[in-house]
Amino acid sequence: MIKNFFKRINLPENTEIEHTPEFLSLIVNKCVTNIAYENLDILEDKPISLEFKDMYEKIVLKGKGGYCFELNGLLTHILREMEFTVSDRFARYLRGEKEIPMRRHRVSVVKLCTGNYMCDIGVGEIAPREALKIEEGLIQNIQGETYKFEKSDVHGWVLYDLYKGQWREYIAFTEEDQYDVDFIQPSFFCEKHPSSPFNKAPMLAIKTEKGRKTIDGKIYKEFEGTKLAHIEENITEERYRELLKTAFKLNV
Repeated sequence: MIKNFFKRINLPENTEIEHTPEFLSLIVNKCVTNIAYENLDILEDKPISLEFKDMYEKIVLKGKGGYCFELNGLLTHILREMEFTVSDRFARYLRGEKEIPMRRHRVSVVKLCTGNYMCDIGVGEIAPREALKIEEGLIQNIQGETYKFEKSDVHGWVLYDLYKGQWREYIAFTEEDQYDVDFIQPSFFCEKHPSSPFNKAPMLAIKTEKGRKTIDGKIYKEFEGTKLAHIEENITEERYRELLKTAFKLNV
């Protein structure tokens, strides 16, 4: 199982597991640069299963991607197979929101001897490419991006990112442990509710060494950092299918 996972994220099958922040960050980085964030099953009206065996088969064995409930769910279970102490958290995605949003994001929290670390491989936008230490006020520079956690009486841990010289709220989560069953209801909301952004048009993203690639509807973009380096508008169905395989590394 772990060997198949390593192969999926482009690591040698005999990679030695180390219970360190560095190894954890390696896993996160390899995930976000090899597994695409995507909503294709939702668009095709295929029910999303949050059972580990189903997520493992879909993402690892069949070479597909997923969204936060699947990607971070898979990560939590795989890390447990590696004998990490890991739990799930409900999170609010705060970036760009004018009002307090519902909790419809999932992140993993790993306990190491050096502290607790948040891992998140389920965001298509700019997001940490490594594990972040959950420590109030600690400024963490990750491959050209800057983050910090602050504690809130209302939202628990609030993660900020530095954008154009200003700190902006990114996500927030409290400290209660969550379980797979807790994410079924918000996942179903994302699949079926009329106000959900996930059931309208293709949403794909994958990180690259210098930035990320995205598809939003019929628009394909490539970013270097925050700079738009390439754009294709009104992509054809043929080009779309080509990009799924080449740019987003999907087996479709």
